[in-house]
Amino acid sequence: MEKFTAITPQLYEYVLAHRSDHGDPVLRALAEETAKLGPISMMQASPEQASFMTLLARAIGARSAVEIGTFTGYSALCIARGLADDGRLLCCDLNEEWTAIGRDYWKRAGVDQKIELRIGPALETLRALPRTVQFDFAFIDADKTGYRNYYEEILARMRRDGLILFDNVLWMGHVVSGDTDDESTRALRDLNDSLADDPRVEAVMLPISDGLTIVRKR
Repeated sequence: MEKFTAITPQLYEYVLAHRSDHGDPVLRALAEETAKLGPISMMQASPEQASFMTLLARAIGARSAVEIGTFTGYSALCIARGLADDGRLLCCDLNEEWTAIGRDYWKRAGVDQKIELRIGPALETLRALPRTVQFDFAFIDADKTGYRNYYEEILARMRRDGLILFDNVLWMGHVVSGDTDDESTRALRDLNDSLADDPRVEAVMLPISDGLTIVRKR
């Protein structure tokens, strides 16, 4: 028996209204400012997904986290909120203009002291980190063709039982469409197949927003 609920706009609003942080003024203001960027604002993590990441980071007692692809900082703000008081989040992005928006809201939310933003190719940033650096939590939401490389670099620095999250793994349904075969779609299909069979991790794919895969390092 199929057991899932199709999400209608009305039901989605119901979901959003039943988050603990649904009335947060900083998150709302950041989402509104991001929306002014136009269609590109779709790159922002969905509210329920970002709230879920706060909960996950807090639940595992995360102190050290990394985010690949920060955009305007909505997801970073939520991850930082889930970290311990002395926790640190390393954000990697290429765009100074978009991330500058995030800096302002991180400060408003009182989490700016937890966040280090590095502008430049994320793979170079990761490879330059000492092998002694260890993460508890990671969120990957950048160029899809780079996901596999980001994963390998982060997994090597992830503590046992740490979590790595991958965004957009359903790719608006294109991963199962025979009509779509571009480079990003192929990369996501390959990643999804490999994660399910990777003996180094335990993985689950959830239909949150555009698809969210969570892996736990064994």
